[in-house]
Amino acid sequence: MKNKILKIKKLKNKRKLVCLTAYSKPISKILDTHCDIILVGDSLATAFYGMKNTKSISLETMINHSISVKKSLKKSILVFDMPYNTYRNILEAKKNIKKIMKRVKCDAFKIESNGKNYEIIKSLVKSGIPIMGHIGYTPQFKKNFKVQGRKKKEEKYLIQEALNIEKAGAFSVVLECITRKTADIITKTINIPTIGIGSSSLCDGQILVTDDLIGLSGFYPRFVKKYINLKNLIQKAVKKYKKDVLNKDFPGNKNTF
Repeated sequence: MKNKILKIKKLKNKRKLVCLTAYSKPISKILDTHCDIILVGDSLATAFYGMKNTKSISLETMINHSISVKKSLKKSILVFDMPYNTYRNILEAKKNIKKIMKRVKCDAFKIESNGKNYEIIKSLVKSGIPIMGHIGYTPQFKKNFKVQGRKKKEEKYLIQEALNIEKAGAFSVVLECITRKTADIITKTINIPTIGIGSSSLCDGQILVTDDLIGLSGFYPRFVKKYINLKNLIQKAVKKYKKDVLNKDFPGNKNTF
């Protein structure tokens, strides 16, 4: 575990980190060939289960999907996104991470910053648990979506937040929906990799929700690039299947015993 994390840290200023989300074994098998980091994100709530927000996903559900994802991984490191209200204090965080690790051997855990939980990160890291931080737009703690760092006061706060997370011992930090200028300053200021989502190409790496990237989610904000419209491909396949069934062309002789 330590060697994998160290390798990620050493990639800063050498090459960009490639990161994506996964919720199942078939998808993680594909991503493992290309990604440095695979995140089982709490976006599972909205992208997979159709919940209103990421706060709704349970720890047990996250564990079950992580077990599925882990089965395919040979190269990428697996980061478990700690759900809302599972790390409100040090004891709760350690108890839940211990529960997770009994079921699935994750390489690291992601914790969203609320501007107060640096000591929790510090304590976890001291216990030998690798932590990925998360600043900017943090859905678990901010109700309304808003680009972060436009005002000088916000910029200063975010820079300090990143420094505090680095000081606490995190091996990397996600910058979500932070202005290009502020993301650039943070990336140049701290010595751990920054992983951007909606925070410009100036970050040390990038992450997206895979369902957005492949055109399945129907959620395409400005920071998302849809690389393929998998939804249309599935529609075509199902339409052809329906036609074959109605015309009695499926199953054919090749599909019958």
